[in-house]
Amino acid sequence: MEDDSMQKDRVEAALAAARTCLATRFIGASHLFVAGSILRGDGNAFSDIDLVVLYPKLERAWRESLVLDGFPIEAFVQDPETLAYFFKSDAERGVPVIIDMVANGVIVGDGAADAVALQQRARQILAVGPRPLAGAPLDAMRYILTDLADDLRAERPADEVAAIAAQLYPRLIDLILLGRGQWTGNGKWGPRLLRRFDARLAEIAAEAFGDAVQGRAAALLALTDQELARHGGRLFEGYRSDAALEARIPAGA
Repeated sequence: MEDDSMQKDRVEAALAAARTCLATRFIGASHLFVAGSILRGDGNAFSDIDLVVLYPKLERAWRESLVLDGFPIEAFVQDPETLAYFFKSDAERGVPVIIDMVANGVIVGDGAADAVALQQRARQILAVGPRPLAGAPLDAMRYILTDLADDLRAERPADEVAAIAAQLYPRLIDLILLGRGQWTGNGKWGPRLLRRFDARLAEIAAEAFGDAVQGRAAALLALTDQELARHGGRLFEGYRSDAALEARIPAGA
């Protein structure tokens, strides 16, 4: 573990790298939000810096990766309209990736009033929480978990059990969190947010997943069945998901 002095130095170095990015790479941007584990004080040697970069107007938003002053940097480049789109998209999915970066990021650059207003908006969205899990999104989640659980119940080689468990585990976390009105997250953020919400339940889920990766799926299946029962139970027969009307290529095209 780094001591407080070393962590403070890394934070200052990360902020300096962000300022350099704004001045030399994102010329014309008004400000940016600097986020990530380094800024939270729990980064490691492989941690990157997350930037949400704001221009007054862009043709389109984009994401790019770079390395500066020894820091890997993920930049999400936006203008107010594209940022509003991704706020809405993240909120609808229940996965507030860019919302969290803006809500908890450090503001660098000009346009402080606009930046503060965006940050307040992001914090308001986080405070309200995700939309209730119901209807088609809930049915899709129940169906996928039912299908994966049935795959997991069959006699299979241990490597297949591990592969199925690796698909089921993050979806189970989504159901646990969203089903209780909590935000969920991608990758490492799923278990992290579950620990914040209910440390004991997170421990149970992690132990069950660890057993399943070793070929012992009973505990993970029991937890999945328990969570499905909270939301109407298993769903397979009668489930339907329609493709978009434009999902076709005309003959000869």
